[in-house]
Amino acid sequence: MTGPQSIPANAPAVPPGRNGGGSTVIKRSVRIAGHPTSVSLEDVFWDALRSIATTRGLSINAMVSEIDSARSHTAGGNLSSAVRVYILEWFRCRAVVSPPSPDTPAS
Repeated sequence: MTGPQSIPANAPAVPPGRNGGGSTVIKRSVRIAGHPTSVSLEDVFWDALRSIATTRGLSINAMVSEIDSARSHTAGGNLSSAVRVYILEWFRCRAVVSPPSPDTPAS
């Protein structure tokens, strides 16, 4: 991604071509500090994580290690949840919501 994306205020909640959640959960093994652990994410989150890692010039293991280091282990959240939140925040910080155009009917 080269910069913020403009998202129309009236954009559908589910992008075209998505089933509303990418519900196929895939468990993959990653290494954190040299130790294997598994992370279960929906396929759309694996795609997003891969995209972010590529953009940042990192491996998936390095990305997950970074996320793991930054999360609060005392808050009770698991690593898979922390990865999902990181991905959401990554894209949220880069999105720019534009107001509806004057010719767009209010819903």
